[in-house]
Amino acid sequence: DVGFGASSAFGGPVSTPTAERLAANGLKYNRFHTTALCSPTRQALLTGRNHHSVGMGGITEMATSAPGYNSVRPNTAAPLAEILKLNGYSTTQFGKCHEVPAWETSPMGPFHQWPTGSGFEHFYGFIGGETNQWAPSIYCDTVPVEPDRTPEEGYHFTEDMTDRAIEWVRQQKALMADKPFFVYFAPGATHAPHHVPTEWIERYAGRFDGGWDQLREETFARQKAQGVLPPEAELTARPAEIPAWDDMPDNLKGVVARQMEVYAGFLEHTDHNVGRLIDALAELEILDDTLIYYIIGDNGASAEGTIHGTFNEGILLNGASDIETAEFMASRIDQFGTPQAYNHYAVGWAHAMDTPYQWTKQVASHWGGTRNGTIVHWPNGFSSRGEIRSQFHHVIDIAPTALEAARLPEPVSVHGVQQMPLHGVSMTYSFDDAEAPDRRETQYFEMFVNRGIYHKGWTAVTRHKTPWILVGEKVPAFDDDKWELYDTTNDWSQARDLAAEQTERLHALQRRAGKICRENALVVLPGARAPDRSPLTHADAVPRAAAPCAHGAELPA
Repeated sequence: DVGFGASSAFGGPVSTPTAERLAANGLKYNRFHTTALCSPTRQALLTGRNHHSVGMGGITEMATSAPGYNSVRPNTAAPLAEILKLNGYSTTQFGKCHEVPAWETSPMGPFHQWPTGSGFEHFYGFIGGETNQWAPSIYCDTVPVEPDRTPEEGYHFTEDMTDRAIEWVRQQKALMADKPFFVYFAPGATHAPHHVPTEWIERYAGRFDGGWDQLREETFARQKAQGVLPPEAELTARPAEIPAWDDMPDNLKGVVARQMEVYAGFLEHTDHNVGRLIDALAELEILDDTLIYYIIGDNGASAEGTIHGTFNEGILLNGASDIETAEFMASRIDQFGTPQAYNHYAVGWAHAMDTPYQWTKQVASHWGGTRNGTIVHWPNGFSSRGEIRSQFHHVIDIAPTALEAARLPEPVSVHGVQQMPLHGVSMTYSFDDAEAPDRRETQYFEMFVNRGIYHKGWTAVTRHKTPWILVGEKVPAFDDDKWELYDTTNDWSQARDLAAEQTERLHALQRRAGKICRENALVVLPGARAPDRSPLTHADAVPRAAAPCAHGAELPA
């Protein structure tokens, strides 16, 4: 849950010296994309296939029987870790998983979709979407384990998993010095709950008192100064659904500013621990030979904390947000980020963390939900240093890049099962050529029916749902969703909607999206349009120009 505009490496307000260090000796990609949600991004990353085609149209806890949404990875899509392991690599995963079907997450398994059944020889982390950073639910391989100390004794999960990762790499190089390795290092940070030692929070004391509107302006200026945005890029308008900072109640501003201080400390603390792992590689004299992808976020910043933020996001998830009055949160302001809290920040901060783009996590239609700053570091693999790359890429491109870097072919068969082709394209062509033309010309996006398509610089998009309204939102029928059209070759941030001016181009992109949806197991569920309308019609069941890439399984007429 880190937006494009959070890290200092991409102009954000949060100090991330490790990201900056790797970028100075590597490459920054400013048009790299995720799926807008965690489980789908991770499954796409680790398989090199679009998320619906590997069963992960949403998070595992929301799985349905539909093929694109059942959370079951088919055996025709062997993960990258399995391919590398079969070709002589040591493989390990640390941190967040969130790829195991919900009905298989107990210590009794089955374990074939756990990390250790997905190509990783070792796993240390948690299986679900989030965990208490002070008292996490940890598994070592498939065995539940307890933290070795309490928060009062200095325990924090990010530090713990980093200790384990450093220990694993040192052991691997000591015992099998010539054997290559693959590490998937996925901190639970900065997903809520935002938990971090207080000394990291205090580094940002008073830094956000000016509010999120001011912060967006400041971040936007830094992004242009750094060159991660072109000079002609525009700062998109704040949606009407998100209040202006000046309109927030005065008795809440101090609390809400503190929420952002906690988040900033949490992100810097995470980057610090990534740096500890990088330092270990340097000490072992293997850093320059190691291809490192530092993907800053598995989706945009999270707007799931509601307009005012929360001291305990469990209250929100149970529909009881009215309990958290301004007085309630103000009385606990010093406890945010501590073991006494389970906190999340306000929507306005999420929007600011996605500067300069529209919207946030869950909103796959707009870059605020899907564009994540990414750094590639490989000194002995390419000669470029400290440069920016603007080729359009997606998280499905990681697996083919790793295979090409390792000089391994894409497998036709794994364990006797014929494989679906990788959907990604290798990014190696761009490593030493800033002007190389894009090799990814088309990509669809869909999450919770927020959907869109990118094709040769143009995007056709529609937002169906508001990310912080978990239940009870009155959404339009799919056919009534308002579509927008952007020429991102000339409008970097999707700031100028051209749908009314170029309807033919919009319809052509919608038709293209419908075809891609069918190829990737996306089809339309019925949208309630009128009381006298049948709940299921053939028109609802088939994706079409008016409503491609909606949600669910293909339904019979």
